[in-house]
Amino acid sequence: MAMSGWQAVKLVVNTINLSTLTGVLVGVLGRARFSRGPRGLFYATGYRLKFPVAGAFTIGNLILTKHDRAYFDEQPTLIKHEERHSWQYFCLIGLPMLPLYILAASWSLLRTGCPASRNIFERLAGLDDGGYTEYPVQSLGKTLSQAFSALRSHPRGQ
Repeated sequence: MAMSGWQAVKLVVNTINLSTLTGVLVGVLGRARFSRGPRGLFYATGYRLKFPVAGAFTIGNLILTKHDRAYFDEQPTLIKHEERHSWQYFCLIGLPMLPLYILAASWSLLRTGCPASRNIFERLAGLDDGGYTEYPVQSLGKTLSQAFSALRSHPRGQ
């Protein structure tokens, strides 16, 4: 699987900035199986932890999923989406991506009820390619009201 010069640079930078190595640590904790992907990417399949809740997620140049390798082979647009996230780690010098992503997901959840819809990182990676739906922005009052209603109706201790 040939890599362009920039993809090789990204691979090296995302290794040096510790984002890919952090992804490997997360994959080991999730008892994933590792394999080589296209364009300097790596796959961690069979990920067993319950967090994050996603079909796939990327840390550095490593794409993790609970699914098997065929899941990636069958979804080339998802790989392109996740590869764009690997470029985001490159541009943000690695691990600062994680708290910034959480902040962006929180903002999106607050504004739309969906952690991806107004998340700048998901939008830049391509919502459709990631399998996300774009939801309309709601007023903060409506969103907060819905959140508090959900908290009140949630069974505690289960």
